[in-house]
Amino acid sequence: MPTELPAESPESRAHPDEPHRGGIAQRLNWLRAGVLGANDGIVSVAAIVVGVAGATSDSGPILTAGIAGLVGGAISMALGEYVSVSSQSDSERALIAKERQELRDMPEEELDELTDLYRARGLSEETARQVAVELTAHDALSAHLSAELNIDQDDVVSPWHAAAASAAAFTIGAILPLLAILLPPPELRIPVTFVAVLLALAITGGVSARIGGSSRSRAILRVVIGGALALAATYGVGALLGASGVV
Repeated sequence: MPTELPAESPESRAHPDEPHRGGIAQRLNWLRAGVLGANDGIVSVAAIVVGVAGATSDSGPILTAGIAGLVGGAISMALGEYVSVSSQSDSERALIAKERQELRDMPEEELDELTDLYRARGLSEETARQVAVELTAHDALSAHLSAELNIDQDDVVSPWHAAAASAAAFTIGAILPLLAILLPPPELRIPVTFVAVLLALAITGGVSARIGGSSRSRAILRVVIGGALALAATYGVGALLGASGVV
């Protein structure tokens, strides 16, 4: 007698290389934002310290400028992320509240609306109605938010968390050029910083491409060339100012 196989869960039947669990899009967005924040920290602080190092070999001004750039950049990133995510989360919460009110005031009209949405996706009238009825019985609000607005009420991002993550990512990225410019002897500061920063940018570019599923070589080339241009420009400005006696 053949042995009965155990029933598979939805997760076990899903393709192993495709994310099917809730919240994966939000987690990928956070990861991508973290990589980009670190990339900004690397480039902006590296450009500052290399520019100052082009004007003077004294460690004091370089350290001061680097720390000021790190703190200012981290605060700016956190503030920008907080404002952006606050606007997004406020809008999402308002839509959730509106949908909850509509479900309470006119449940039949909302059921008809959900049925029409599934009919528009290709289901027959009978099947669309059955799906709408069953989803409404299970969790009416989640069903409507997903079908109508593509919102998950459990996946609304906290502005404070987003701000903290952005500031942390920027700070982590900014520490690298600070160490690269301060630890070597003065005659090696600029080349060591250039190499360390461009290698770090290649890594962040590769990670960003992997997350987004785009061409890794193209992404790496973009960020490395952009970083090299930024470093060369600020170093040139610093060296010019130092040679002219302005600083």
